[in-house]
Amino acid sequence: MPELTYREAVRDALATAMRRDEDVFVMGEDIAEMGGSMGVTQGMLAEFGPERVRNTPISEMALVGAGVGAAMQGMRPVVEVMYEDFLTLATEQLVNQAAKHRYMSGGQLKVPLTIRTQGGAGWSPGAQHAQQLEAWFVHIPGLKVVFPATPTDVRGLLLASIYDDNPVVFFEHRMLYGVKEEVPEELEPIELGKARIHREGEDVTVVAIGPLVHEALEAAEQAEGEGISVEVLDPRTLQPLDEEALIASVKKTNRCVVAHEAITRMGFGAEVAAVVQHRAFDWLDAPIERVGARFTPLPFAPVMEEWCVPHAEDVLDAIRTTVQRDGD
Repeated sequence: MPELTYREAVRDALATAMRRDEDVFVMGEDIAEMGGSMGVTQGMLAEFGPERVRNTPISEMALVGAGVGAAMQGMRPVVEVMYEDFLTLATEQLVNQAAKHRYMSGGQLKVPLTIRTQGGAGWSPGAQHAQQLEAWFVHIPGLKVVFPATPTDVRGLLLASIYDDNPVVFFEHRMLYGVKEEVPEELEPIELGKARIHREGEDVTVVAIGPLVHEALEAAEQAEGEGISVEVLDPRTLQPLDEEALIASVKKTNRCVVAHEAITRMGFGAEVAAVVQHRAFDWLDAPIERVGARFTPLPFAPVMEEWCVPHAEDVLDAIRTTVQRDGD
């Protein structure tokens, strides 16, 4: 099995789709000669040329709007939005156009558009380049939302997203690009809407997304030393959500912790907690614990940034709390 970094896995999925299908092309700011701000598309210009690896003006509304139009005309564009903070500039195109056309046309139009974007803390980018906004787009009917945590998952889920006939907002995290693991020799799509259990456990389920999957696995290792068996579940696809896998896990462990880097209030974890209490209330032995960032714009100072966003120790504290409250 080849070993790839998360960055290389994204590039492999893009290149594979473009080799298989001439209707697939990529566009975004500085993605051609420069290879994108995170180096994901480096080398692709030489293979596919400027018609299929297209630099765009610095206008997220224009480039996302162009992607919507190209998708409606039968192509499968992959638009890179340099930072997910900049999705705010293209919200009209995503929320009022891409998400609505298939429904409003009675299925006559398809919008097979993939919006790749990245963000996240861990390198002092400041308040305008590190927000985690996935929960905003989960709220919009017509959009699918994906947030892979590993090279294997980002590779297979991106390929599936490109060939989905609905618009997909595909979140990546800057601090995951260097994560490396062995991946399958053959690239196969991973079905959207299927969760992955990274670790089996008996005492508590930790539902984690993005970089918090890795923090949760670290916390689970520490908890094991304290005699606590932790199951770590990654939804991978936030919309559609694999409720069946989620509920089955909680019914097995009888406790639940939800962890993400986004701000806790109104974050994706709130929806997970609502689903669990609605469908598995009688199986819960303790209140659901939520782990997320503090309610503040992200500070630039590294020490303050570290204080604002959650880490493995925060997940471990939540695990301890829910186990200790058993029977309250």
